[in-house]
Amino acid sequence: MTARPPASVPVDFIREFINADLAAGRYDRVQTRFPPEPNGYLHIGHCKAALTNFELARSYGGGMNLRFDDTNPVREDAEYVDAIQADLRWLGIDWGERIFFASDYFDKLYEFAELLIREGKAYVDSQSAETIRVKRGTAGAKERGLTPPGENSPYRGRSAEENLELFRRMRAGEFPDGAHVLRAKIDMAHPNLNMRDPVLYRICRANHIRTGDKWCIYPMYDYAHPISDALEGITHSCCSLEFENHRPLYDWCIANLPVFPSRQIEFARLNLTRTVLSKRWLIQLVKEKRVSGWDDPRMPTISGMRRRGYPPAAIRDFCRRIGLAKTNSRVDVQLLEHCVREDLNRRAPRAMAVINPLRLVIENYPEGGVEWLEAVNNPEDPAAGRRRLPFSRELYIEREDFLEDPPKKFFRLAPGREVRLRYAYLVTCREVVKDRDGGVAELRCLYDPATRGGDAPDGRRVKATLHWVSAAHAIRGEVRLFDHMFPVPDPSEPPPGGTWLDNFNPESRKIVPDCRLEPMLGEAGAGSVFQFERLGYFAADPDGRPGRPVFNRTATLKDSYAKASAPQSANPRKSRSPLALEPASGAEGEFTSPEAETGLTGGAPRQAPIKDSGLPE
Repeated sequence: MTARPPASVPVDFIREFINADLAAGRYDRVQTRFPPEPNGYLHIGHCKAALTNFELARSYGGGMNLRFDDTNPVREDAEYVDAIQADLRWLGIDWGERIFFASDYFDKLYEFAELLIREGKAYVDSQSAETIRVKRGTAGAKERGLTPPGENSPYRGRSAEENLELFRRMRAGEFPDGAHVLRAKIDMAHPNLNMRDPVLYRICRANHIRTGDKWCIYPMYDYAHPISDALEGITHSCCSLEFENHRPLYDWCIANLPVFPSRQIEFARLNLTRTVLSKRWLIQLVKEKRVSGWDDPRMPTISGMRRRGYPPAAIRDFCRRIGLAKTNSRVDVQLLEHCVREDLNRRAPRAMAVINPLRLVIENYPEGGVEWLEAVNNPEDPAAGRRRLPFSRELYIEREDFLEDPPKKFFRLAPGREVRLRYAYLVTCREVVKDRDGGVAELRCLYDPATRGGDAPDGRRVKATLHWVSAAHAIRGEVRLFDHMFPVPDPSEPPPGGTWLDNFNPESRKIVPDCRLEPMLGEAGAGSVFQFERLGYFAADPDGRPGRPVFNRTATLKDSYAKASAPQSANPRKSRSPLALEPASGAEGEFTSPEAETGLTGGAPRQAPIKDSGLPE
């Protein structure tokens, strides 16, 4: 049965190609693949590529192969193979039993290489790598409107017999690394540099993660990729735009070998502001210990985002919103953060936590007395139910919620002022107790017993509602606050006289070691995400232990970064740090609607128009 275009999915430019192929009878099905190289962890850019291939195939009733491009043993590790599979499964991608490795085809790739040699379409070149590079010329160089041709190798005229003998001796390990390479014989005057007798095989003595020491020659990616696609019956090989100039070589390999006619289609890769998506640069951050590892919550890796508390549904939503384009662009990271907030606002349970605690004593509350108050778990989800909060004479509130001499528009607690404690009572500050250095050590307050639940029978109103935790019942925990690793939109642009690493923000992680949390947070399992009321979304970190949890801030309730990095200062590093705790929501410090809490009441940050990807919501 021939695959049919899905009627319910918007048509993007890739689907236009697929629909045309199906209509012309070129293919009767749709089979895609995602081919990561196991030399690092996947990042948000890979999410877009993997989801695109997965959803394209699924929407046409086909399947996606997961194939590891393990053709470079010097850089690859089994750790990455396991991590990539775990990350893709967490993202919601299912390849079933269709997992492959380029190394599965090493024997067939070698067989095809000998076939090309016998047909006079490949030869062994004994020039050095540097000489080959120089003689191929410079891509895009213009001279009188023409691209200067490359220079033929002096070994290009070797006979098929001589080439076969040399190639077999290369495989047998008779030559040192770099002594010879196998090149395709195409056209040294071709305007595309990739077609100027590209290298197909090189000598490389390195232990391979799957084949061990069986091979000492390895195929180049541009040779292994199209043949692996063809051997797996891939119909549409969708890859990022940097491979567009490699497509003629892809097509050449398919046309000159007896294989399935796979087709390559390119789309724009994902570029994100305030981070780097170069695997080489991410490896450098890890090796130089500027981050704690691949799963550092500041990293744009899938494992880092998972540890930070990003839900997979939000990442899928983000990839759907940015869609597929034919030209590269840079997407504002605020759109990703907006998708995270939208998802977590719907499903994250609420909790009370005080990050910078200040003791508050209610003098007219019975000593030793405890009440259990009902709190809503999630106002967006009635099925989430309610929980019980302990309330006692001594509480903790945020230190930022009190000022001894407040400015005019500060509506939170101050001497003589009455405020509401969330789910509890109205309290009035009566006295400020100082420490030896003159700092505020404790607040002495009075409460109104008639205001349980937060409403006054006489109808009087207050202008702020504060969160709190009971001192006697509070769990001590650590909170880690994260900012973007790079305060500039494009970290690849170095400051004058510097490198891209000079854009790194050393203050992008702040550890608060002694916070106070409501009791139920003490047993939160790693990965559990909560909305700490008025503070943001936080995920339990694997470093925590029972009774001493560690939480990573996933996202703030409001996007304070845009304001912090506004052009108020010529140096973005001197702008107000978004690590500062947020004030109470709303102009008067009241708890406001979920839309106001996100700080994006006008919708997602504006993006350049991009064609709809057709990825499902």
